[in-house]
Amino acid sequence: FDTGSSNLWVPSVYCSSQACNNHRKYIPQQSSTFRWGTEAISIQYGTGSMTGHLAVDTVEVGGITVANQVFGISQTEAPFMSHMVADGILGLAFQSIASDNVVPVFDMMVEQNLVAQQMFSVYLSRGGQEGSVVVFGGVDESLMSGQITWIPLTSATYWQIKMDSVTINGNPVACNGGCQAIIDTGTSLIVGPSSDISNMNSWVGASTNQYGDATVNCQNIGSMPEVVFTLSGHSFTVPASAYVSQYSYGCQTGFGGSNEQLWILGDVF
Repeated sequence: FDTGSSNLWVPSVYCSSQACNNHRKYIPQQSSTFRWGTEAISIQYGTGSMTGHLAVDTVEVGGITVANQVFGISQTEAPFMSHMVADGILGLAFQSIASDNVVPVFDMMVEQNLVAQQMFSVYLSRGGQEGSVVVFGGVDESLMSGQITWIPLTSATYWQIKMDSVTINGNPVACNGGCQAIIDTGTSLIVGPSSDISNMNSWVGASTNQYGDATVNCQNIGSMPEVVFTLSGHSFTVPASAYVSQYSYGCQTGFGGSNEQLWILGDVF
């Protein structure tokens, strides 16, 4: 369930990529409601792409049945997809960035009056445990505390907003003068321009290893500073317990550099 893209696609029997062979495949012949779409589809993600063909069928998700949903059935999938737990991707961003201008699943739910409110919400469990939730049509208040903060979009493409600053101990460390950011469930890290990310990593005491990862001593997590992201005047504090990940080989920060100016507030956030 990816707020950083807008198309639904699934692996299909027409695909022989490694990523298709270790996932469940959609078999059009077994669906009485299947129809071929009119166009081919190609979707580029940050780490690779999928290609295939459009199809139309009834899609059920979380007990909600969407009629005549257009989606992609894959013919090729990028190598990184063979490591995904999920079989396919359901995009939750806007139609304006959908490949082939396909109407996204959530928009179809709204059009067909299948949801109580025109909103969806996401809850992410901690530490890779089961229990993450996506709610179509509202919010599960038992999974939250405090109030929801509403932030205006600067662009209805991605879920894009204005970020005012990134500070550590009151010091500006990135996003000087403001920047644009997207809220992306489909990216695990917080991603920003490489120079800003290097500065953040150095402020939290990380050093870069030969693979370009920002590593920290696992013993230091308790004493590392909080990082404050201010979005349209609202401050959100990310503690080291959230931005440091522990692996069998040690600890590293969840701040990744890119060549783009657009920030990605991924699952770390």
